[in-house]
Amino acid sequence: MKEKNQWLNWAVELQSLAQAGLTYGRDAYDRERYERIREISAEIMAHMTELPLEKVKDLFCNESGYQTPKIDTRAAIFKDGRILLVRENDGRWSLPGGWCDVNVSVAENTVKEVKEEAGLEVAAERIIAVQNRAKHNLPVYAYGVCKIFVQCSVLGGAFAENLETTEARYFSAEELPELAGEKNNEEQIKMCFDACRAAHWVTLFD
Repeated sequence: MKEKNQWLNWAVELQSLAQAGLTYGRDAYDRERYERIREISAEIMAHMTELPLEKVKDLFCNESGYQTPKIDTRAAIFKDGRILLVRENDGRWSLPGGWCDVNVSVAENTVKEVKEEAGLEVAAERIIAVQNRAKHNLPVYAYGVCKIFVQCSVLGGAFAENLETTEARYFSAEELPELAGEKNNEEQIKMCFDACRAAHWVTLFD
């Protein structure tokens, strides 16, 4: 996936250099050049993804300071050898999870997202993997994402329909439904099964 999407690596690096230059540069002419580099990176992204340029700029060019990836947490919860998935509004399924809020830790965010999407109270127990999304998931995003898979145990609670999900259900590795691949794919779900079955799991990381 890395070689196939080399253009994405170039666009992201250009954006990162431009963002740092706009943050730390003081010369007006240099800042003008950095603005143009940032525009070029957005134009590359828009051309290759067929997203509207303004949408790309909103996603890709709206931050300041040193550019860092966003953090996405995903909870792996097991019962009787099956894994919990929640059904999104579009009918596809995913591990409970989402963007990590700025005022909570990875563990706290994992617990919060499970409560919101699956109605369950859980304890975050161990990190299964820390992945660079660009190496594992499609479609490509205009920004970096660090995906953290966390194995959890259930303390209580029950599913209640909400704004984000319409159902929660446990699935075996052999009967996985249609997944929201941009959030988690079959390879990642099966990785979680491997972790659950392992007596001594060693955290995977890119």
